[in-house]
Amino acid sequence: MSQHDDHDDIEEVDVNISFEFFPPKTEAGFTKLAEVRDRLAAQAPDFFSVTYGAGGSTRERTFQAVKMVRESGIDTAPHLSCIGSDKAEIRDILAGYKADGVSRIVALRGDLPSGMGPGGAGEFPFARDLVEFIRKEHGDHFHIEVAAYPEVHPQAASFETDLANFLAKVKAGASSAITQYFYNPDAYFHFMDRVMDEGVEIPVVPGIMPITNVANLVRFSEGCGAEIPRWLRKQLEAYQHDDESVRLFGIEVVSGLCETMLSAGAPGLHFYTMNQVEPTLAILRNLGMPVVD
Repeated sequence: MSQHDDHDDIEEVDVNISFEFFPPKTEAGFTKLAEVRDRLAAQAPDFFSVTYGAGGSTRERTFQAVKMVRESGIDTAPHLSCIGSDKAEIRDILAGYKADGVSRIVALRGDLPSGMGPGGAGEFPFARDLVEFIRKEHGDHFHIEVAAYPEVHPQAASFETDLANFLAKVKAGASSAITQYFYNPDAYFHFMDRVMDEGVEIPVVPGIMPITNVANLVRFSEGCGAEIPRWLRKQLEAYQHDDESVRLFGIEVVSGLCETMLSAGAPGLHFYTMNQVEPTLAILRNLGMPVVD
């Protein structure tokens, strides 16, 4: 089925890779996360990242997950969403991370909590405000990752508006960027042409979403503005009641996307693992990377 089935002769490649996790909701989820963390730590990634939920117990799960993931010894970047927060709150979180030895942050605006209107944005209405605050408070201590949207942020008025927002984050002090996932390489290439024309020199790493579940992928993509090209959607619809075919086809498609990115000079790959290990490892094998099982 796959053009990558016979890859014994593929030369091993050395690429900067990183992996994203989300905070589990249950103790069983944390047990699984520890297993996934260990297997992916064996691949010697550049760093791990852990997503963030604003407010209450969700935030506490983030802190718990960050602590667990850092036990691997791999540099770990907590996501930090700023919308709806005040400076004292963000200051405390940053101080705690710094005291714990965290040196990397993924700085995001985040979504307004349910039921909160635009007036509830707090003291950080945009991610650039958070980046600026981190630099003002902590200088160069933190490597600051920001988000990039090759297919345009779903709430942006236009590509040009979204590009201006990205440039503002870079100017505020971003160290590097990770894109929203995409399946159309031309979107990334066009975005990179534009930001390079603006003199942006920070690395912009493609975000990679393995395909494992059609319904989930469609839901995520509608929420974040990632396009599923028609040809891909139609093939997935044909396979959607056959989990194994979805898995194999997804690995083939995403492996090809990664190869295209790396051949074009992308500075690395950031995998949205969804706390699963096998799809990502299968893609790494297809890329000729030395996978440790």
